[in-house]
Amino acid sequence: MNIIQVYKQFPTQQDCINHLELVRWNGEPTCPYCNSKNQSPMPKEQRFHCNTCNTSFSVIVGTIFHKTKIDLQKWFLAISLVLNAKKGYSARQLGRDLEVTKDTAWRVFMQIRRALVDDKQLMTGIVEADETYIGGKDKNRHNDKKKPGGQGGANHTPVIGVLQRDGKVVAKKK
Repeated sequence: MNIIQVYKQFPTQQDCINHLELVRWNGEPTCPYCNSKNQSPMPKEQRFHCNTCNTSFSVIVGTIFHKTKIDLQKWFLAISLVLNAKKGYSARQLGRDLEVTKDTAWRVFMQIRRALVDDKQLMTGIVEADETYIGGKDKNRHNDKKKPGGQGGANHTPVIGVLQRDGKVVAKKK
């Protein structure tokens, strides 16, 4: 998603909140503190009140956006810029692009990086990575199972493996 698409899809703060509610709760708000679905909306504050644990919460509680004063549009733009950068992105450049201070940009950058790390333990030392595509040849399939188009891995399942020498192995199917 590029910059123009971010602003077309999320022109207002409310659009960003609606998107997060759809992705996180799928239309059924859940209290992040007690996992209860027994809540009441507080539309003026864009929050919900949990009737079980008697706390208020919003969709950004427990996410990288929690306790931020930056608009969600800027957050979404920052995520887009960081993920689409081919040769990396500096906090100073992010600050210039978002029109925030370098310290704020650094915090945004670190929150995005923290969210991208699935496993909190990073591999160290010499790390080897490889990818492969799993699946049979199309010519060996029955006529009604054949998939049109593509060469190579087009009709195959990609698998990525990472090995830390004398350590752990991680393999994931995309």
